[in-house]
Amino acid sequence: MIEHSLQAMARSLADREISSVELTQLYLDRIVRHNSGLNAFITVDPAASLAQARAADERLARGEGGPLTGIPIAHKDIFCAKDWLTTCGSKMLSNFVSPYDAAVISRFGEAGAVMLGKTNMDEFAMGSSNETSFYGPVRNPWDGSCVPGGSSGGSAAAVAARLAPAATGTDTGGSIRQPAALCNLSGLKPTYGVVSRYGMIAFASSLDQAGPLGRSAADCAILLNVMAGFDDRDSTSLDRQREDYCRELAAPAGNKPLAGLTIGLPEEFFGEGCSAEVTRLVEAAIAEYRKLGAETVAIRLPSMGLAVAAYYVIAPAEASSNLARFDGVRYGHRAADYRDLTDMYCKSRAQGFGAEVKRRILIGTYVLSHGYYDAYYLQAQRVRRLIARDFAEAFRQCDVILGPTSPSTAFKLGEKAADPVQMYLSDIYTIAVNLAGLPAISIPCGFASGLPAGLQLIGNYFSEARLLHAAHRYQQENPWHLQHPDGFA
Repeated sequence: MIEHSLQAMARSLADREISSVELTQLYLDRIVRHNSGLNAFITVDPAASLAQARAADERLARGEGGPLTGIPIAHKDIFCAKDWLTTCGSKMLSNFVSPYDAAVISRFGEAGAVMLGKTNMDEFAMGSSNETSFYGPVRNPWDGSCVPGGSSGGSAAAVAARLAPAATGTDTGGSIRQPAALCNLSGLKPTYGVVSRYGMIAFASSLDQAGPLGRSAADCAILLNVMAGFDDRDSTSLDRQREDYCRELAAPAGNKPLAGLTIGLPEEFFGEGCSAEVTRLVEAAIAEYRKLGAETVAIRLPSMGLAVAAYYVIAPAEASSNLARFDGVRYGHRAADYRDLTDMYCKSRAQGFGAEVKRRILIGTYVLSHGYYDAYYLQAQRVRRLIARDFAEAFRQCDVILGPTSPSTAFKLGEKAADPVQMYLSDIYTIAVNLAGLPAISIPCGFASGLPAGLQLIGNYFSEARLLHAAHRYQQENPWHLQHPDGFA
């Protein structure tokens, strides 16, 4: 059962081959058995999950089930969930039990999915390796001495080790796609505004976007069908007609050749900085797409080299503003001893935030300060506009842009912890997508020295269905995504 796709799992539930209670208990037992070695989950509440599973079974018995009814889903601990501990991987929120559900949690609840638990993450989603969490690092199921990627590393590790059928994540600069690449999963970052950010604890509001992590593009399409949609509680949510993101995956459309699809290959993605092994695997994937009927064209993204610098001005600036609310007054960690209100603020924030979060708050406050705003923040926003313009120009020549997701396979725990710049460069191929607000998906494309590598497909605004179809056709012919790590039977 743990190797079933979401569609096959839903069929087994509908045919009463297995109950939701039995399926949920299967995954809860696997979490008990394997989570201590992975540290993928922060919070598990078996009683709450099994209560939801019983409700799902009743719904299925009435014939009211949908594609996700009764299926357990793990959620990144950045989403508020009513009566669940919601920590965002931080000491600052280590005692915060949410009084309400995030929009994403509500949508899965309405679909009848079971909440399996809350997954570990980089603190306040700030990181590329899942090593900044107050609850300790997550380990990659393919090699326990390596990182799973971040910040959605807990979600990725849980799905890769089959501790959950699928999971939610968030992507601010690559935090769904990069862990998907390092853990042999499919991970989709939707167009900015397609999925509501209501109840999702903010890091950088103009960049954050929720999305799905699954074993295949088809699983991601099913998950996105539930997650996407307008929400009037989120001012950045887009009011547009609902789509069926699975529409191009079923036969015969899902089996059609990719003739007519033009894939752009940016020279900036294939130069220095990417490991030779990852480049070789991506080039092999390009050859497979040509066999499937797609045409390729060389393109340029001239401002790509400025993306990391622009991101690490804009994201910390927004973080310094968003994290000002965590002050020890209303909720979260409060220092035990303090002299006055100012001392309470200082001590609560000093104790509650980790080193990476403090670093980004300081950078963000600096670039927004008087005398530096024009020189840094305003300039970064101008670069952001150039990056979006480069993508717009590229999409006049192609339908999809292809390249590596990450410049390397998973690196060792602690390998880059002492060098923030090297850590930031882990997201060199993903960050520009967030700055432009575009959709992108990472899918498995092979292994280098036993570790998975990811292939990134970037689309124009609202082209998720096309991306999912292109990824699905590749996975039909190249089943890298079906391989799983040893030791998690």
